Order: sequence, then C-alpha cells, then structure tokens
Amino acid sequence: MEIWKFLILFFSAFLGGAAIFLVKSDKSALLKLILSFSGAYLFAITVLHLIPEAYSGSDSEQIGIFILAGFLFQVLLEQFSHGVEHGHIHRHHEGRQFPWGIMFSLCLHAFLEGMPLARDRQNELIFGISLHHIPAAFALASMLLQNHYRGTLLLICVGIFAFMAPLGYYVSLGLSNGSIGGVESYFNKIMGLVIGIFLHISTTILFESSVDHKVNKRKMIAVLLGISIALAGGHF
Repeated sequence: MEIWKFLILFFSAFLGGAAIFLVKSDKSALLKLILSFSGAYLFAITVLHLIPEAYSGSDSEQIGIFILAGFLFQVLLEQFSHGVEHGHIHRHHEGRQFPWGIMFSLCLHAFLEGMPLARDRQNELIFGISLHHIPAAFALASMLLQNHYRGTLLLICVGIFAFMAPLGYYVSLGLSNGSIGGVESYFNKIMGLVIGIFLHISTTILFESSVDHKVNKRKMIAVLLGISIALAGGHF
C-alpha cells in the first residue's frame, strides 16, 4: 500500500474544493482547460491500458457487457449529480434542503474511479484522476456556496468527497489480492464497469466543453498534451 497515492488523491480534491474561498474572479476558462487535459488523459489511459488489461483475463468475453453497464450507470448517476463531476456548477432550487442526491452520486462516482488504482503499476492513472477531481471538487464547493452552505459544513462535504477515491483504491487493493471477501475473480468485471464510467466521463468532458463543436487552440493543446503524456508514460 502506497500512502503517497492516498495523499495525492485526497489533497488534490480537498484543496480544489477549498480553493473556492481563495478565488475572487471567474476561473471557468482555467477549469475547462484542466478538464480538457484530464479528460484526454483519462481517455488515453483507458484505451491504452485499462481496456487491454481487462480483456486479458479468462472472462474476457463478458467484459464488453460490463463496460456498457458502466457507461449506462454513469448516465444514471448524472441524473442526480447534474454533471458536477464534469465541473458543472448548478444552483440548487429547493430552499435549504441539502442536495443529498448530488452528494451521494458524486461520492459514488469518486469511489468507483479509485477502483482501478490497484493495477496502476506505472502510476499513470492516479494523476489523471487527481486532476479530474480538482474542478469537480471546485464545482461541488461552488454549488454549496451559492446555496448558502458555508464554512465548516462546506469543508466537511468537500472532505467526504475527497476521501471517496482513496477509499475506492483501498477497497480495490483488498479485492485484487483476495483479502476482502475473496472476490478477486470478479475484479476484471468491476474494472469493466469502471472503464465504462471513464469512457463516458472523458468523452463527455471532451465534447461538451466545446462551443458549437469547435475546439480552440488552447483546448487542442491541452487535449494533445494529455494524450501525449499518456503515451509517453506507457513507453517510458
């Protein structure tokens, strides 16, 4: 177990959310660039590494079904999260009622994203997930702040979200080595679900952040940089 991975996963999300107290101007352009980079990086890592590894097992003929299930599951989650995991900021319109649906779906999403890290032997995926959670945590904090949830409660919510990916990593370690429930034979199927989620998240980020389906120069550079780093990590 590598504690530095837990720390990177937690503090990237927590500091990304806590930054809401420091930002005095609109940083949406910067957040979109971070999203574009992380989306391209996650997509490349998924295609280059996660999918081939998932299909290398003895149950490879069923992996495609689980990938589709993961893709559709993320579609369902977004009915409750309203796209906060993509960096979308929405005002909640139900008075002082806490947005439990958004919080639960976002935490479940982060937990599942931490699952493949048990097989992240070259430490490629952890940086993409960490970068992806910075704008997601910022969007969550901004949504809470706009709906008058401030101070300690806001930081607690951001902290819970930040803890979910490290928790998913910890659980996936137990599943992969058989120390949790002896279900290691199902690990590739679980990875299939996560791959489907990653494919949905990464492609949605890449397509929806373009205005009129046009990619500006800065976004293209961010996308190419994300893909290039993923390719370089696989070779070096």
